[in-house]
Amino acid sequence: MENTKQSLDQNFKSSKKISTQTIVGVGILTALVIVLQFVSMYLLRFSMFSITLTLIPIVVGAALFDWKWGAWLGFVFGVAVLLTGDAAAFMAINIPATIATVLVKGTMAGLCAGLVYKLLEKKGEVIAVLIASITAPVVNTGIFLIACRLFFFETIKEWGVANGFENVAAYMFLGLAGTNFIIELGTNLILNPVAVRIIGIGKKKFFKK
Repeated sequence: MENTKQSLDQNFKSSKKISTQTIVGVGILTALVIVLQFVSMYLLRFSMFSITLTLIPIVVGAALFDWKWGAWLGFVFGVAVLLTGDAAAFMAINIPATIATVLVKGTMAGLCAGLVYKLLEKKGEVIAVLIASITAPVVNTGIFLIACRLFFFETIKEWGVANGFENVAAYMFLGLAGTNFIIELGTNLILNPVAVRIIGIGKKKFFKK
């Protein structure tokens, strides 16, 4: 009976320790996501959008602390986008749809990156982080384009014509989101070895036995 009580106490202490470490780690990454989004807004602006640097810390968080925390970091990214005014052009068209789009695409990018990492983790750290790093910008941009078609299509059609695009789909993929997506995807791929290293260090620091 005494041994059972000691075992339960040890398990509780272990869970509490992991929980505390997770809060610390996620807190650091949350702050980093906010800072990087503000940096992106003012230093890496391309056309009407900034090129976000936040997807890598979101992937790192999703890999280290599970998909739920990846979703949280993605949500924080969305909130930061709204606070920086990076979605101002769309807010002028449809405020509720813009808020929903920005929050959903960020949250789903983190959630999906975490699920993909979890699914592929046993196949190797490098491949799991690589595919998760690809997943985040694909989901982020994909949901944005779907929302453009559902909520902002007529205005985007006018933007396309003003920018010399007769085909609205071509403008959406090439003029509106294409360049940002390629740069964000490329950044994730270039920084993938760094992300793998950070995740390896994080696992030793936050989840050491």
